[in-house]
Amino acid sequence: MKLLFSPASPFVRKVLVLAHETGLGERIDREVVRASPIDPDPRLTRRNPLGKIPCLVLDNGQALYDSRVICEYLDRLHGGRRFVPGDGQARWAALTREALADGMMEAAVGVRYEETLRPEEARWEVWTTNQKLKIRDGLDWLEDEAADFSALPDIGHVAVAAALGYLDFRFDADGWREGRPKLEAWFEAFSERPSMRATKPV
Repeated sequence: MKLLFSPASPFVRKVLVLAHETGLGERIDREVVRASPIDPDPRLTRRNPLGKIPCLVLDNGQALYDSRVICEYLDRLHGGRRFVPGDGQARWAALTREALADGMMEAAVGVRYEETLRPEEARWEVWTTNQKLKIRDGLDWLEDEAADFSALPDIGHVAVAAALGYLDFRFDADGWREGRPKLEAWFEAFSERPSMRATKPV
């Protein structure tokens, strides 16, 4: 398998954390591609017409995207405990948590594009403010839930960790930890996992 990726992407990190957690990391080759919305990389767009990362190319040439699909695929390749619960309340809780974290990552990446790619005179302050509001509200929801996070991680926890790691990486000055001690404590503990250490962006 080959993963088309950018090292700084939180969606890529989510996939790589899961790959490490499930023992599949060594089975995945990696190829860095451009993921710019204004300069599409043909190596990526011929596999994923949306031009988004990550994109996993299987040995038979089939391409899988987005990160949710890739994570569920990888979770079916190993013989250990599943990170995507098969059914019941645990499944819906994990997938909802993943959806929230993915939405926060989408908002954060959107703000990053707005602040670095869009010409300054064309930037839309109200849009940026509202994207950051989504992130803030998501963080507040996670703070309320963090004390109940299971010691056994699921795909929702992996996604949350990737989202918080991206906020540290790109938006550290915004101080997401302030007023969220339970979420901070959970993230600090989760960040000690080998999978998180191995995938931390530089």
